[in-house]
Amino acid sequence: MFADSEELGMLADTVRRAAREKIAPLAASIDEKGEFNREVAALLWDLGLMTLTFPAQHGGMERDKGTALSLAVEEIARHCASSSLLLIIQAVGCFPIIHGGRPGMLEKLLPRMVENRELAAYLVTEPSAGSDVGAIRATAVKDGGEYVLTGTKVFATNGAVASVYAVLARTSAAAGRDGLSFFLVERDTPGLSIGRIEKKLGQRGSNTAEVILDEVRVPSGNLLGEEGKGFRLAMKDFDMSRPAVGAQALGIAEGALAEMVQYARQRKTFGKLLCEHQMIQQIIADSATLIEASRGLVYRAARLFDEGQRNTKLASMAKVFASDAAMKITTDAIQVFGGYGYMRDFPVERMFRDAKLTQIFEGANQIQRLVIAREILKETA
Repeated sequence: MFADSEELGMLADTVRRAAREKIAPLAASIDEKGEFNREVAALLWDLGLMTLTFPAQHGGMERDKGTALSLAVEEIARHCASSSLLLIIQAVGCFPIIHGGRPGMLEKLLPRMVENRELAAYLVTEPSAGSDVGAIRATAVKDGGEYVLTGTKVFATNGAVASVYAVLARTSAAAGRDGLSFFLVERDTPGLSIGRIEKKLGQRGSNTAEVILDEVRVPSGNLLGEEGKGFRLAMKDFDMSRPAVGAQALGIAEGALAEMVQYARQRKTFGKLLCEHQMIQQIIADSATLIEASRGLVYRAARLFDEGQRNTKLASMAKVFASDAAMKITTDAIQVFGGYGYMRDFPVERMFRDAKLTQIFEGANQIQRLVIAREILKETA
């Protein structure tokens, strides 16, 4: 869809305008209600953003998929992190399907998803398996021409509103990470049910649910990729998604800085504007510097992914740096606003809560630092 830097710029401009005019006015209400907003979902489909990472013949881009995803996420997250998460999860949930699905399956499934505007979800996390993917207990047992899936998945973004699920389950009890495989499971498959709908601190407009698999039978053709190679597929998915999470954090930080600067230009203390106080100027300068550094990491990592180069180290760096920066900037924004920043009358309170999730999902930041160190040690061996 967008083939070069000029068209990526056009994409960013289009999304920026739509986010400012149509999503920003809904952001506070989306957060307050804590419910999935179908109006925003429809807008993102209208803009062609829900298929950015699809094959070109099904509405995706010829190239620059990771960069385009990050650009769109950043622009939306400036105003509403919950809405930007829709793009990330659609890409994450579809990644194992697109890169592991058989051609015949994809030729039937992807056109249907586009026509019906169907959402995807990514079922990996379990009550006892989060960052430690190897601890997954859900099983997929071969039974003739089918696999039987049993287990409980938690914290599934889009869990209760998705039509298709990429499910990671254990196909071998003795093989550790090498015993995991991905499967395509459709919402109406017998045995699949929705459990608890989570009530969250931030990004409250994103649906997060428990999904229960009770002897769910799928054809053997629903195996995504090779049996036992699911962990590797998940790691490749992270190489795409972690820069996008960094882009979400970047957008949140940019939104908080804009609010901070605007308020500092209007509010007076001790006889002069807040922005005339050197301590406030230091906060503004530090925030802007962290944002620029985050942007460099995010888009360098996304570019490497688009070029087919290994980006694991930079993807983790982008995610951990940008999310830590967003947490600091939103915290400082509340401080600049003072007591007003603690109130829901101003958006920095929501941005503060939204930023926290970026330090946790797609691999907690503590895990990202281990990944970065591991990659550096490999490079210097």
